[in-house]
Amino acid sequence: MKVLVIGPGGREHAIVRSLLRDPIVTEVHAAPGNAGIAEIVPTHSIDANSPAAVAALAVRLESDLVVVGPEAPLAAGVADAVQAAGIPVFGPSREAARLEASKAFAKVVMAEAQVPTAMARVAATAEEASDALDAFGAPYVVKDDGLAAGKGVVVTSDRGEAVAHAQACFDAGGTVVIEEYLDGPEVSLFVLADGRTVVPLAPAQDFKRIFDGDEGPNTGGMGAYSPLEWVPAGLVKDVVDRVAQPTIDEMARRGTPFTGVLYCGLALTSRGMRVIEFNARFGDPETQAVLARLKTPLGSLLLAAAKGQLDEVDELRWAPETAVAVVLASANYPGTPRTGDRIRGLKKARRVDGVHVLHAGTAVDDDGNTVSAGGRVLAVVGVGADLEDAREKAYAGIAEISLEGGQYRTDIAAKAARGGITVAGPAAQA
Repeated sequence: MKVLVIGPGGREHAIVRSLLRDPIVTEVHAAPGNAGIAEIVPTHSIDANSPAAVAALAVRLESDLVVVGPEAPLAAGVADAVQAAGIPVFGPSREAARLEASKAFAKVVMAEAQVPTAMARVAATAEEASDALDAFGAPYVVKDDGLAAGKGVVVTSDRGEAVAHAQACFDAGGTVVIEEYLDGPEVSLFVLADGRTVVPLAPAQDFKRIFDGDEGPNTGGMGAYSPLEWVPAGLVKDVVDRVAQPTIDEMARRGTPFTGVLYCGLALTSRGMRVIEFNARFGDPETQAVLARLKTPLGSLLLAAAKGQLDEVDELRWAPETAVAVVLASANYPGTPRTGDRIRGLKKARRVDGVHVLHAGTAVDDDGNTVSAGGRVLAVVGVGADLEDAREKAYAGIAEISLEGGQYRTDIAAKAARGGITVAGPAAQA
């Protein structure tokens, strides 16, 4: 089977790496890829957001499957164009991808499907935003309605900051979704869907804030780990029964069946499990930790989803080890990241036992050096016997890498490793 992976990031590097381990996958291509992906598979320089360009490349390569990684190509309709070309595609249609592209739309779908989520209001004016902020109170949660690469959410006790974020969105011609604050630990669960059947992967937990101790602005994710020993027994089944399956059923009822990954961002609150958000694709950095443990061949899984055959898939197999991913970001991230800085020590990091390095925002300069080319530059993944072992390996790996101005959190999975995460209330009984 020949697979074409669309996207330039760390998620795509993790997917490519997993596909190469699948015995039925004979060839993998990526477009546009990055410096790390280009070391292991052929890459093609195209506009990943162009449906016509992606479909044409898929046809030219005689692809058996196309995997669309990022949210922007999905929102642009890349999956629709590939499917129209007669090639199986893993990734939702443009209409189905609205589950991520519009938070307001996702709230409507959740309401129709009776999915537990935060109370919310959509605001298009300063007055509407002010009323919603007053109604829910602090901490304030303000989300851009559209795609924002994981950085369009402000959670703050400063009302002025909340108002300013909403106003900036209005000034750009957008709207915001203002929600009640959800307490409790957060969990990420990827669920594969083929339009009617769902298959869950292993839960993970990510770290959105840029600095240790969950300080600073939100990012696209600074690290993750999997599995989660502290989650209540039965949580995955509860998410499938109350969140994923009802959502997939509702999308099918609407005539826009969802094929691909439904990312369920969850809070285990004192009042029970609640959905924070949906994404319509694999997300960094959880993908990097979760796929490091997946033993079931990934290509076979994704093809089954693309062809509507997930009901024929055997129970997934997982390695018993724990995986921890630590993200190295560039200077000034998550603002305007500095790019073009040389990355050193990659070979040394890869030689650390139990460590692999995934490229995200990287490129090769005219002198053949690997340099930063985005906000999140690398993810160093450590796989170990337990959480502490995996953390030690990940941080041993990242210590070998140098990037001028580079930044990473030193506390990824630290709280869980010392047994500091608890679930209270109904969520503990999932």
